[in-house]
Amino acid sequence: MLLVTFSCAAQAQTQIHLWHSTSGEQGEVLQSLVQRFNESQKDYRVVEEHKGGYESSLIEAIKAQQAGSGPDIVQVYELGTAHLMAARGAYRPLWQVMAGAGERLDPKAYLPAVASYFSDDAGRLLGLPFNVSTPILFYNKTAFREAKQDPDKPPRTWYEMPAVMGEVLNSGLACAYTTTWPAWVHIENMSTWHNQDFATKKNGLGGLDAKLIFNTHLMVRHVSMLSSWARSGYFTYAGRRLEAERRFAEGECAMLTASSASMAQLQREAKFEFGVAPLPHYDDVKGAPHHTMIGGAALWVLAGKPAAHYRGAAKFLAFLARPELAAEWHQRTGFVPVTRAAYQLTRKARYYEDNPGHEIAINQLLRSPTHESRGIRLGEFPAIRAIVEEELEAVWKGDKAPKLALDNAAERGNELLRKFEAAQRAGAAPGVPPRAPRAPAGAPPAPRKAAAK
Repeated sequence: MLLVTFSCAAQAQTQIHLWHSTSGEQGEVLQSLVQRFNESQKDYRVVEEHKGGYESSLIEAIKAQQAGSGPDIVQVYELGTAHLMAARGAYRPLWQVMAGAGERLDPKAYLPAVASYFSDDAGRLLGLPFNVSTPILFYNKTAFREAKQDPDKPPRTWYEMPAVMGEVLNSGLACAYTTTWPAWVHIENMSTWHNQDFATKKNGLGGLDAKLIFNTHLMVRHVSMLSSWARSGYFTYAGRRLEAERRFAEGECAMLTASSASMAQLQREAKFEFGVAPLPHYDDVKGAPHHTMIGGAALWVLAGKPAAHYRGAAKFLAFLARPELAAEWHQRTGFVPVTRAAYQLTRKARYYEDNPGHEIAINQLLRSPTHESRGIRLGEFPAIRAIVEEELEAVWKGDKAPKLALDNAAERGNELLRKFEAAQRAGAAPGVPPRAPRAPAGAPPAPRKAAAK
């Protein structure tokens, strides 16, 4: 009789399937939160499954949803947001899911730069902001001391970088500065950091007819400077993704621009003392520094599921959105706190006094919020970013002038945008997003398995 009773109770649970791309220690934290939710109630059981990288996970999820199967919840990175929204009927807006289950998430409870990216024009949340980050500067304090540089005074501006890099190289270190995600850090974020648009139509959030305009005088100047640093050995190109993080962690490079979410990984792997500082800026640009943008992902509920699944999804997402859970997620993973309450709880716990670098990313996102704060939402964005990376690689190799490379990147990207717009105007849902172009032969090897920004 006990076995029968237990079996009936188990069968009564509704399974909610979650597909995600969070791995490493951050993935372990997610697993622990899922387990705690499952233990906190008896009606629903969330089954989490790591589905590889963001791009392949999104492609597989949309295909499965169109076939009438697939997960209830999928983690979608910011690059895939526009494509998921364009795949008509693929998802159910979060605000509808929550309202249908008697739950409510107030968009105003979230940091402005976080909520606005994942909201519709009426300010209603479409997906649950989850793992969010922004680029900052990491520096090796030990390398600074050996180069006779003040370890408590990292470069604030790009103009201050060369003097420090020169001393680092003179001290015997072969790599002074490197970066992860070059297009994200040096084109997308450097544009908004200096109050410049990456694209028209509010960076794509205002309409399908957006046009890429990042090939500005400032960006040409910035890429030209990096190009000169690459020729002189001051800047070392490591790859398109997380390759540079690994080189910094191994002590090869003195400075690194990377996602703020790299903090947790570096704290585990680096065998030296490192510091954290804001992303450098140009102090001769009026109003700079302005604000950086988010990277990362949200949790989206897919369409075509039974009502019980929507109720379970709502309960689980409301659980993750609790201030104490959001604060814990922030503190254990290095992602920024997505809500004001989570931020205040973390401050009240004096967490930033013991971990001062963790507040830098938040301060960057809170600076002078404008329409650019909402981020970039463009169709074919993964392919556009890959094009930018390809053109930048031609610059680092000395094969192409910075202005020509940026002009080419904007022109090639705009061709993709016009095709995407035409398909949408014609009423054709894009279905699954095309894979980004492959890296050219001879490109750096793929990074170790780790959570993306």
